[in-house]
Amino acid sequence: MPKVTFLPENRTLEFESGKLPYADHGKKESLLDIALNFGVDLEHACGGSCACTTCHVIVKEGDKNLSEAEDDELDRLDMAAGLTLRSRLGCQAVVKGDVKVEIPAWNRNYISEGGKSTL
Repeated sequence: MPKVTFLPENRTLEFESGKLPYADHGKKESLLDIALNFGVDLEHACGGSCACTTCHVIVKEGDKNLSEAEDDELDRLDMAAGLTLRSRLGCQAVVKGDVKVEIPAWNRNYISEGGKSTL
């Protein structure tokens, strides 16, 4: 069963592929989908439709265990604050094995899903 660790909370979540309820936020079994299923706060102002960058995460380990980034995601990531070579959008990165990702401070404190600044 794949494990996803979200930093800085250091929460490790284990799930059985194909068994998570899907709430139509991002791609099925994406980092965002998993976070929402387990109560991890990962912002997603656009509802997970790859139209913003609030679910931007930085992959610390296991990048090969995520789906390959598609052109729409790469184009959107160009607008993300603090972009790195290991940046992904949580709504688009589908988990296929163990990964560790960091939710950057600017995303944790930047904007809430309702559009209200949390700064």
